[in-house]
Amino acid sequence: MCGFVGGNNVGWNYGRGIESLRHRGPDSQKLASFNGATLGFARLSIIDPSHAADQPMISQDQAVALVFNGEIYDYKALREEIAKEFKYEFLTHSDTEVLLAAYSHWGDRWVDHVDGMFAVAVVDQRQQKIKLFRDRVGIKPLYYFHDGHNFAFASELNALVQCCSSVNFEIDYSALYDFLTYRYIPAPKTAYRYAYKLLPSHWLCFDIRTNQIDNISKYWSINPLVNGDNISNADAVHHLADLIDAAVKSQLVADVPVGCFLSGGVDSSAIVSSASLQCERLKTFSIGFDVLSHSETTVAKSVAEMFCTEHYEEVLTAAEAGALVKMLPSWYGEPFGDTSAIPTYLVAKLARRHVTVVLTGDGGDEIFGGYRWYRVFKQCTQTNGLRRLPLEHVFRFLKAGFRKQSLTYRVFNGLEGVFSDDLTLYAKLLRGLVASDKRAYADRWGIPSDYDDLWYFRQYWREDLPILTRLQYLDFHTYLPDDILTKVDRVTMAVSLEARVPLLSQAIVEFMFSLPEVQRFLCGQLKGLFKRSLRGRLPPAILDRQKKGFSIPPAYYDSNELSEHEELLKNVYGLI
Repeated sequence: MCGFVGGNNVGWNYGRGIESLRHRGPDSQKLASFNGATLGFARLSIIDPSHAADQPMISQDQAVALVFNGEIYDYKALREEIAKEFKYEFLTHSDTEVLLAAYSHWGDRWVDHVDGMFAVAVVDQRQQKIKLFRDRVGIKPLYYFHDGHNFAFASELNALVQCCSSVNFEIDYSALYDFLTYRYIPAPKTAYRYAYKLLPSHWLCFDIRTNQIDNISKYWSINPLVNGDNISNADAVHHLADLIDAAVKSQLVADVPVGCFLSGGVDSSAIVSSASLQCERLKTFSIGFDVLSHSETTVAKSVAEMFCTEHYEEVLTAAEAGALVKMLPSWYGEPFGDTSAIPTYLVAKLARRHVTVVLTGDGGDEIFGGYRWYRVFKQCTQTNGLRRLPLEHVFRFLKAGFRKQSLTYRVFNGLEGVFSDDLTLYAKLLRGLVASDKRAYADRWGIPSDYDDLWYFRQYWREDLPILTRLQYLDFHTYLPDDILTKVDRVTMAVSLEARVPLLSQAIVEFMFSLPEVQRFLCGQLKGLFKRSLRGRLPPAILDRQKKGFSIPPAYYDSNELSEHEELLKNVYGLI
């Protein structure tokens, strides 16, 4: 796990960009110049900590240079395949050299041969191209800047800004407006004009000779099965259990200590149950809250005792949360509204005292179907004729007479969403603001009256899919990479901790989306198949308990220690 910068402008301050990424790579930093390109790298040593595995890494024929942030889980098998098929002699034991060899032999299609989390930048001096690749799900971040001539890229937005020292970055107010809808800035946008996120499962090609991006392509996609029953429930249960164990086993590989986050929920408990069978005296880490009704540390501790882990925990207070909210800009570089980043940061900080790598349960809700709002959405959309009445206008009128903080306002605001169109309802369920809530901002920022507030959701909205599969497909492409995975990457890397997500292995993702909805939600239960696969390994008390999530306790907001939406923008980001 590391960070990198690079670009085509020899006058830019790549050293300052790398310095801003020292938290991602405290073990070594290095810059190298090539014909028409510069690469910089900050390394956190996980696999083969020797200096021979430092980056930028250059191919044996000197034609290709590469920087790589992430891990390739199947790199040992891939190494053997390349060595045997191409008679390649490896000089290190790193997965970076495996990627370099894979590119040298398979070219741009090297991505078809690997499973892992990665952001990769390649300088191909034969082709005079710079190529960027991002992993299938979007676990690792990759930003780039292009103004029609100058091109740069980095692992974090702050590093991109630091690197492009001569650029006067202008705010993209449509992105801030989108933030109010989604509570994150949706890809490919960032807070700045000409700065972008490379989408998951995409690769980009920049021509050094013409200074133009001549290709951005998608190399992988999921195709949910709408109907059919190609595998029995029993076989699906056993196969999923095997896939989870295989993913955990492959992601426990490291030359440094590895542990697990443990919230007490079914996802992290599943990872711990599998990992504890495959390594001795597993270390686990939990964070709780001083609002006991909101804390899950008791449950997490019971899971730790069940699997005999070496367990560590800490408690977050409202005062600590209020102080940490001011860290959001340094972590994310742009508005980010998921305040569960705060407890995630603290559990990462706790874990880093003992390990360098953690396995987490992130992605389970999207892949297995665990969000409670799925059921709420389905119930609302099945009110048929009642939803066709224009009642949203009535509730919009009624709520206008009440303060936004009042219970009455919140009730009318929720009812307005229920009787609106599907995407507006979904935005409401995710606590985003819709057009009627943002008129003042639209006027202030010059947002056109015909602007499509829900453009990001709309491009992944599949009417041909059953309702719950439709929501899973939407979340997989939006909420998962832009909120959940972004949150975890930045706060873990802020303390130089690598986070791995076994439930998002390629094999698990493709298998789950290959199943019909009725099988994924076995017996009509959220995460039905997933939970069935864990019967006998986790007790009913864990599998059947109500989901709590990892959010900040509401009482913290009542005590004015934290800010949301407008206040977050005003007081923390200073963008209004």
